Amino acid sequence: MAGYNDELDSLVHELNRQAAAPAVSSAAAKGNEAGRLEQPRLAEILRQSVANGASDILLVPGAPVAERVQGSIRMQSGGDLLTDSDVRGMVMPLLNPADLKRLRDTLSADFAFQSLTGRRFRVNVHHQRQTLAAAIRLLPRDVPRLTDLDLPPALQQVAALRRGLVLVAGPTGAGKSSTLAALVEEINRSRACHIVTVEDPVEFVHSNRMALVEQIEVGIDTPGFNDCLRSILRQSPDVILVGEMRDPETVMLALTAAETGHLVLSTLHTHDSAQAISRMVDSAPAANQPQIRQQLSLSLAAIVSQQLVPGARGDRRYAACEILLGTDAVRNLIRSGQDHQLKSQILLSRSAGMITMDYALAELVISGKITPDVALSHGYSRDELRTLIGGRR
Repeated sequence: MAGYNDELDSLVHELNRQAAAPAVSSAAAKGNEAGRLEQPRLAEILRQSVANGASDILLVPGAPVAERVQGSIRMQSGGDLLTDSDVRGMVMPLLNPADLKRLRDTLSADFAFQSLTGRRFRVNVHHQRQTLAAAIRLLPRDVPRLTDLDLPPALQQVAALRRGLVLVAGPTGAGKSSTLAALVEEINRSRACHIVTVEDPVEFVHSNRMALVEQIEVGIDTPGFNDCLRSILRQSPDVILVGEMRDPETVMLALTAAETGHLVLSTLHTHDSAQAISRMVDSAPAANQPQIRQQLSLSLAAIVSQQLVPGARGDRRYAACEILLGTDAVRNLIRSGQDHQLKSQILLSRSAGMITMDYALAELVISGKITPDVALSHGYSRDELRTLIGGRR
């Protein structure tokens, strides 16, 4: 890897030299963050993917440009197989010196940039088969609203909370970031408060409306989530968004912030509420797990577990959401370690706004938004789902 490190060092030196020079084209720099410059070929790929309604672009040497449309992967038409040089030529100019250092040290880097057209994109640059590859997520032009995403009305209750921990769970690509952004936007439009987000990278850019919004990007504005969370508590926040619960220390700091009267929003890569609780508890050493359970039982406000499922007409996807709210009964189950009973409690608390994933899928079927077959393929209990949707097959 010595030659590769030499190449990165050379690129870092050149980027620093360009940053110090005054003669940077205003047209080239327009709309780009931290000096990120898109090349003409990448600009055309981005334009075509936007026109195709893609959510993601995959640049992998040995394959054509691939894009994800309505959850499925397909190849862009008219494209040759990409080479390692092709991908490097498109991706490397987007990286600033801090990204290049992360790529050199960890062989992966995450960042966001704004193209010359004004669209924002989230990028992960990584390695495979000793070549450089990239995954690019296309972000909506506008911060989504809860109604735009067809999210359940119960999420309006969640946005109205003033304190506690709110988790949005689900697999990669389930729309967790969009749901968090919509919750933040709802708060931003509805009350005067101070919102601070810590993200890696910043995806949706919020304007100040009723609230004052600060957005801190890991690697640019702060060295890491934990350093930033310790500092945030001294910045008079009302709402704190933590991009992801990545390690035990982040979990502890987020729980402490929620316990001390803040509303804390974050994400977890789990499939349902019980898994989310177990993941947070199991992230800590065994000796600290009873403390985590106690803190969770006191601070948990809601868990929204979601997945995106194809619509009946094939032109869009819908979010199916399991919602768990932090009622006294739920807190008692968490405190006593009876996570397996949480689903039963959700079923008993529908009048409070809770709903299981299977009920959420059944409601999408009954409303005609998705087909019964799609619901059955995404449900957790096929027998229960068959009962809920009846003869709709």
